[in-house]
Amino acid sequence: MNQIKTVMLMAALAALLVVLGGYLGGKNGATIALIIALVMNFGSYWFSDKIVLRMYGAQEVSDRDAPELYNLVRQLADKAGLPMPKVYIIPEDSPNAFATGRNPSHAAVAVTEGIMRILSWEELAGVIGHELGHIKNHDILIQTIASTFGAAITYLAQFGFLFGGRSDDEEHGGGSLVGSIMMMILAPMAALIIQMAISRSREYIADRTGAEICGRPLWLAGALAKLSKGSEAIPMHANQATASMFIVNPLSGGAIAGLFSTHPPMEERIQRLQQMAGR
Repeated sequence: MNQIKTVMLMAALAALLVVLGGYLGGKNGATIALIIALVMNFGSYWFSDKIVLRMYGAQEVSDRDAPELYNLVRQLADKAGLPMPKVYIIPEDSPNAFATGRNPSHAAVAVTEGIMRILSWEELAGVIGHELGHIKNHDILIQTIASTFGAAITYLAQFGFLFGGRSDDEEHGGGSLVGSIMMMILAPMAALIIQMAISRSREYIADRTGAEICGRPLWLAGALAKLSKGSEAIPMHANQATASMFIVNPLSGGAIAGLFSTHPPMEERIQRLQQMAGR
């Protein structure tokens, strides 16, 4: 169901871009905005691993530097049928983790020092399984496509504010001024809400995939319970643009909630994992 939801939400983003482009920018409006967004997001997608890892000061480790972590990632990657990703440790006390990379052959898994201190081996296996789930499901690509559509909608709305809404339709003549302004304001908000919904749906899918990879849904459920409390006790100074990448929201604590949350409610995630385990 979450896969279907992702497809529907992506279609909604594309439809919103087409409608806004036709209303504000004429026949070529959506195309121009989409091209600009593609150019802006291409570099981010291609070099996403290097950018975000450098942003958080992540250090690559080998089987000599961190044998238990490295071997755990290798075992689970083999089980998932994935190439061995690069492994990084982030010098950060807040417990968290993320995966990045443009495809399974160019992927990386990063964990903080804090997560390695508070989780058991089994719980850490659940977390690594979750991150490998993101890699296996090509979530970086999906999020990049969603971001491209969202950026195109935002650019188009900004063009409307700068140059005035217009339409090539002679009958409607660009619509009313009030209608154009409402479209310029509401369309980017709607796009952001859809992007956040896509992010939440991918988290549910990664939870399920991760539980299947590690073989024990309750390992991941236990990890999520600890991480939820740990991230609140030790907040992380994270960039809002990268918040959706982490296994738990590094900006939790009331800063972002509801429709604009990048992550599903923790209680719901844990409950779904418990149901997978037959509890």
